[in-house]
Amino acid sequence: MNTMTYNGYHARIEFDAEDELFFGKIAGISDVVGFHGDSVGELKKAFHEAVDDYLETCKSVGKDPQRPYSGRMMFRVAPEVHRRAALAAELSGKSLNQWAEEALEEAAAHFPEARLSA
Repeated sequence: MNTMTYNGYHARIEFDAEDELFFGKIAGISDVVGFHGDSVGELKKAFHEAVDDYLETCKSVGKDPQRPYSGRMMFRVAPEVHRRAALAAELSGKSLNQWAEEALEEAAAHFPEARLSA
């Protein structure tokens, strides 16, 4: 997977063979901010401009720009998975939150792209 990082924001990069261009979208925020370029240099410049424009637009409308991830997660799992995770946490002397954070960290470590610095 190809990624770019600028000013604390990350983007996943793809290539459209039909249109022969690179394109990307800022990852980790719910606002949709995309960019594209015909070359790596153009793509990098477009990414920087997209981030800078996003931050400037937020400032001009009085909105705080989204920063990737707050540290709060809410998701549903099957009741049996919930039971087994809660039991594993208790048996290891940890809260379910502590145990889940460690499990997620271990799982995410298998993806080098997920190690991007903030």
